Amino acid sequence: MNSKTQVAIVGYGVIGKRVAEAIARQPDMALAGVADIVTDWRVRVAENLQIPLYAADASASEGMRAAGLHLSGSLDDLLSISDIVVDCTPKRVGARNAERYRAAGKPFVLHGGEKHEVTGHSFVAESNYASAIGRPATRVVSCNTTSIVRTLGALKRAGLLRRARGTLLRRATDPWESHLGGIMNTVLPEPSIPSHQGPDARSVDPDLDIVTMAVAVPTTSAHVHYWAVDLTRPAAKEEVLRAFATSSRIALIDGSSGLAAPNVIKELMADSGRPHDSLYEVGLWADMLCVEGSELFYAYMVDNQAIVIPETIDAIRALTGNQVPVGESIALTDITLGMGIPFETKSSSLTPVA
Repeated sequence: MNSKTQVAIVGYGVIGKRVAEAIARQPDMALAGVADIVTDWRVRVAENLQIPLYAADASASEGMRAAGLHLSGSLDDLLSISDIVVDCTPKRVGARNAERYRAAGKPFVLHGGEKHEVTGHSFVAESNYASAIGRPATRVVSCNTTSIVRTLGALKRAGLLRRARGTLLRRATDPWESHLGGIMNTVLPEPSIPSHQGPDARSVDPDLDIVTMAVAVPTTSAHVHYWAVDLTRPAAKEEVLRAFATSSRIALIDGSSGLAAPNVIKELMADSGRPHDSLYEVGLWADMLCVEGSELFYAYMVDNQAIVIPETIDAIRALTGNQVPVGESIALTDITLGMGIPFETKSSSLTPVA
């Protein structure tokens, strides 16, 4: 690649700011600018970081300037200097923005709050990177769906997956919004079975035989999943762990070392220098995993603010058609984001099966 891909970000919130940081770490990408409509502390952080700021909507421009923000122009101006757009706006906003991106002739990445039909393609790098190459758009699926496709995909590639049934304990809200309300002294079951994550996973891999159930719980640190999987044959625990170890985006965690809960793992990420204490990997408790003949049981945590960031970076490479093979893209993203560190359980004792 002779020049860096110029990336526009629309929406500088929980996901947008993390995507911006990840782009800054990529040798083949540059951040063209950020578009938003708000005037609060979030975009002021972007301005303090000297990120060019644009008004995502003409109606917001006057208010943003009146609030003292320096604007480099409109969203149309940002699109004109960008090669690709990553939309990190709230649910349903991205679907409306999609027509603007199409009209500008720019490939774009949406996120899991939007419907599969908006882009016609849903993305998890290890599963279907190749089918995204050169497409006009894709959707990086939600945090929970990303974790499902990563873990079940690893079992599928090993020839072990028959069908899977999962229960999701979903965090009630993002930590920074905890003061706005939430679930207290109760839990809130998702009103339908299956919950939406199972069908969403099939938008990435139609072959998955999967049913999910979900309940929101009064915590904000992470989601937790419990899975019961029917294997294609009896297998030893070590073989299953080797299958998971083939994915660089699954961290095998030893709970007995003290990493017994999401809050502790998030603290480890902070101590390890991860920005925003981000856990980009699926944090799967290896010592908890149990195999009974051809039945597999395991649990893991999902950092909903971070897990989709590496997928977004890989989606950018795929859509821009730079002919970067999936293995090279994943490896480059992993290295630049520091993934795999400080998890050492994927050691020589868990060498992937050839």
